[in-house]
Amino acid sequence: MSSSDPQVRGADYWSAQMAAVALRRDRDCFMRIYDHFAPRVRLYLKGLGSPEAVAEELAQEALLRLWQRAGLYDATCSNLSTWLFRIARNLHIDRVRREPRWVPMDDEPGWLDKDDGSGFSSAESHADQVDLQHRIERLPAVQARLIRMSYFEAKSHQEIADELGMPLGTVKSSLRRAFQRLQLGVRGQA
Repeated sequence: MSSSDPQVRGADYWSAQMAAVALRRDRDCFMRIYDHFAPRVRLYLKGLGSPEAVAEELAQEALLRLWQRAGLYDATCSNLSTWLFRIARNLHIDRVRREPRWVPMDDEPGWLDKDDGSGFSSAESHADQVDLQHRIERLPAVQARLIRMSYFEAKSHQEIADELGMPLGTVKSSLRRAFQRLQLGVRGQA
């Protein structure tokens, strides 16, 4: 095996590539980093709940930031992959925080006066739904995505695990923690 084989490329290799980008603005080294990490970052972002197009956009933005801030990378503090995935995660969080908190409502204002026989007015039921939506939005991104997939998209735990590339046990334990947080009004720790 030669040192150019992907299996041999470890943390030291990527740190050396990054050093060349930082010191000489070496485009070839950057393209090796890009070609290796871009698909991995995109898959990671999809796992956080970003749609395909958004994941692609955020992955490109993360690698652009890597290029722009190459001089800030310190191989003694973390591996290049750790640094890059942290950039991607922060971009994902920033994007989620910027999204409008739009809640669709019926066009007809009469929904406020309806009674479904449950003892609660439709207005109270709607308020509960809005409250639940806000609680879900305050969950960590992965937990919120799992809740939506499980209960709003009616996917089985196995389907979720397969779609997100997560172990089944991780899906189940993450859902359990998400429910605990929802029950506590997202005041407790996961």
